[in-house]
Amino acid sequence: MIVVSDTTPLNYLLLSGLDHILPALFGTLLIPAAVHQELASPLAPQSVRVWITEPPAWLEIRRAPMPLPQLAGLDPGEREAITLALSLKADLVLLDEAKGRRVADQHGLSVCGTLGVLDRAASRGMLDLDEALARLRRTSFRASPKLLESLREQR
Repeated sequence: MIVVSDTTPLNYLLLSGLDHILPALFGTLLIPAAVHQELASPLAPQSVRVWITEPPAWLEIRRAPMPLPQLAGLDPGEREAITLALSLKADLVLLDEAKGRRVADQHGLSVCGTLGVLDRAASRGMLDLDEALARLRRTSFRASPKLLESLREQR
């Protein structure tokens, strides 16, 4: 399975201590260079910056091809993640921001966000969804209460 991630889902799974589910769900996770740069940025949380200095074996950093002109309105991480996913014919791209998700969907990519990753892991018995959401709430992650309740009700 080829899975490419943008910065935000990886960032929040790291901050909530749930990054261990990524290799269990997907094997190898690919990120483009721009995502690597965003994770290493002085603006990123210190724990994320430290983590990315020695990425785990399951994380692979790839150079993305030249982005499509239609992606110009996205941030660099989203632009490169979508471009890399398209070039590799990825099975899934991890994105949280609505605009990036919409653009990826318009280009025929399967999209999953942080909450979708947690839902997949919970459905496979890898974690308790309520506990995972509680961990996520201790970060700066934001989602509507309606969306969170809907996710819980599906369980």
